[in-house]
Amino acid sequence: MSTLSAGKGDCEKAGRHKSSGGRRVYDTYVLPCVAEFFGTGLFVFTGCASLIENSPGTGRLQPAVAHGVALAISVAITAGVSGGHINPAVSLGAVLCGGLNVLLLIPFWAAQFCGGLVGAGLARAVSSRTNFINATGGAFTSIKTDEQVARRPGAEIVMTFYLVLTVCMGAINKQSKTPLAPFCIGLTLTVAILGGGGVSGACLNPARALGPAVVANYWSYHWVYWVGPLVAAVIVGLVLRLLLGDPGIRLVMKTETFA
Repeated sequence: MSTLSAGKGDCEKAGRHKSSGGRRVYDTYVLPCVAEFFGTGLFVFTGCASLIENSPGTGRLQPAVAHGVALAISVAITAGVSGGHINPAVSLGAVLCGGLNVLLLIPFWAAQFCGGLVGAGLARAVSSRTNFINATGGAFTSIKTDEQVARRPGAEIVMTFYLVLTVCMGAINKQSKTPLAPFCIGLTLTVAILGGGGVSGACLNPARALGPAVVANYWSYHWVYWVGPLVAAVIVGLVLRLLLGDPGIRLVMKTETFA
């Protein structure tokens, strides 16, 4: 009787251990990707819808505020689960400065791009056909000639650098970490769109670019919205590793020296 009871107890412990292990895998690798999918999808839906249904006379103000507030909310609600990246460039920057496990980079990208596609598709589904066509589905159309494309990637690099630096300094770097990070991140995007929307469109996010490009089948100079943000993320990673990062991030000058 005691032997049977012991055997039953061992089985129950093994079952609990297996269940616990499964939950750890889910919480560590699956749940963050699910959070990135929903956060990115809702952000892209709001951004595309704001452009498709942009009221006459509002210019860039309506899309800038809509994108900025949507990003702040998405970051705030997913930060505790996935870090609230909502952007492949941010995920790359986070990996480079030690704020994200490199094994999660590709899954994060997959979740973000899928979220962008779903968000853009939902924006098309709820919009009128005329408005959707007039706004090219919320895709980025600011660059129209080869002469413009020679200068516009630089704008994407500078503005994305500002955004990714805000994320890394506000949410990852220990010396500058702040609970206001979601607000600061959303405000940075708003400022970037107001200041640079007329230059390159101020995408700053390959997932935001891909979704409406696929849905509206608009690909002119699409590469700019991948190259610019990803180059900016690499620069941010270098800046934090060499200059701005806390001692746990920096690769140089990690300890003080005294004469």
